[in-house]
Amino acid sequence: MLLEKLLQDTPEKGIDEIINDWFTPIADAWGNIVLFRVFDVPFILILLVGGALIFTVYFSFVNIRRFPLSINIVRGKYDAIEQGAEPVTTPNLNVVDGDIVDTIRIEGKEGEVSHFQALATAVSGTVGLGNIAGVALAIALGGPGATFWMIVCGILGMSTKFVECTLGVKYRDIGKDGTVYGGPMYYLKKGFADIGKAGIGKGLAVIFAILCVGASFGGGNAAQSNQAASQLASLIGWTGGSSGTIIGIALAILVGIVIIGGIKRIAQVTEKVVPFMAAIYVAACLFIIFAHFSFIDDAFGLIFSNAFNPEAGLGGLFGVMIIGFQRAAFSNEAGAGSASIAHSAVKTKYPASEGLVALLEPFIDTVVICTMTALVIIIYNSSGVFEYGGASVIIDGQEVEGSVLTSMAFASVIPWFPYILTLAIVLFAVSTMISWSYYGLQAWMYLFGKSKLADLTYKVLFLVFIVIGAAANMSAVWGFSDAMILALVFPNMIGLIFLFPKVKEELNRYLDAIGVARFFNKHE
Repeated sequence: MLLEKLLQDTPEKGIDEIINDWFTPIADAWGNIVLFRVFDVPFILILLVGGALIFTVYFSFVNIRRFPLSINIVRGKYDAIEQGAEPVTTPNLNVVDGDIVDTIRIEGKEGEVSHFQALATAVSGTVGLGNIAGVALAIALGGPGATFWMIVCGILGMSTKFVECTLGVKYRDIGKDGTVYGGPMYYLKKGFADIGKAGIGKGLAVIFAILCVGASFGGGNAAQSNQAASQLASLIGWTGGSSGTIIGIALAILVGIVIIGGIKRIAQVTEKVVPFMAAIYVAACLFIIFAHFSFIDDAFGLIFSNAFNPEAGLGGLFGVMIIGFQRAAFSNEAGAGSASIAHSAVKTKYPASEGLVALLEPFIDTVVICTMTALVIIIYNSSGVFEYGGASVIIDGQEVEGSVLTSMAFASVIPWFPYILTLAIVLFAVSTMISWSYYGLQAWMYLFGKSKLADLTYKVLFLVFIVIGAAANMSAVWGFSDAMILALVFPNMIGLIFLFPKVKEELNRYLDAIGVARFFNKHE
């Protein structure tokens, strides 16, 4: 009724304009809150990078030293150890919310998905349009040097992922039917109760859950369907007013078929789609890069020299650094806690094993895929197609968006690549929506209960937002939604800073277990 009244009062405006008029001041205000600055640096970046640096040092560079171990865990080398029985040696019982905290690790042998499936689901939630459009824009605005700081932030973010995903498994809930409920909502509530700060933990958990539901409907859903629909409509030349709605309905049906089956169905799809779409995109990047083989060393030279280039002064150096850190943080979501929801469903009784698997996620998303995109853009601009450091990208007198810039870079070598890019964008968008549907559902059920009605209500709303996103052009809503995703960092990072000593205990327990297994295997 309210929407009808608004349309009657402003007949000259469409629904997009009305929604934008309502949400623009809200989005601007919320963005200013989330991105407030300290010494001209967004505080959220200080929190993310500072926390990641602390975790990296505290865990003795787990992101680098344990990288080979992470690969072996995904390969299934230690599955037998993780599923085996372990005697309980801790006599002190700590009861929280009717559950014995010290037995959560025993319950951890239950789960719904494999290590690889959990990783694929989490990667599908982060690898998306930001890797295609966002990176291109970051390189254009910050220059090649932004790539270096992107990589640095991605490597540091691996340690943050390790911490949050270990906690996600340690403090998860297991339903009577074997369904797993996990993520920051649970480790904030249970973890803070474990250290005698139950009230703070419950408050942070509710804040995180509310923000996560909002982020799932917007940045994790509507914005994705909007970009996918726009790309498809543009490729096929479909300009009718109903094109977005029709594409949105088709996307909603596709996503609905997957998410109705729960995390097991989601994992089965993502473990096939994610490697496929990543392989397509990386293969195209490598084709471009090696087609300009002689310029590869020059491209890396620009990346390193511009990262520390003093020509623009100290402010310029920090500007490039901030752009790189910001792009990496937005891309891999390390510190936002969302990925721990997917990782918590893994089949293991050693939480640290999944934390080690999770640290591969920023490496795949930022160090590999984002860097590939950056190299393609730098190589494309070797002839000076556009100027680095401008407020926007101008090519042939026209302003170019990030995704268009990436498409132009690929098309310069592969004329038919826009078709492949469209496929990649659609796959990225669909996989992101699928993963975020699970994140949002977990937060929704934390707030409203773990009933079938709550489950169905959320999924219906989620599918409706897919159609709305595809049919509308609500930029202010997207900005608000993206700010909500970033806002997840505040309650989550507070939790990580208080709870990371618990992760040390879990890491030592897991390393002891596989160390003993190695010893006996050698002496059999």
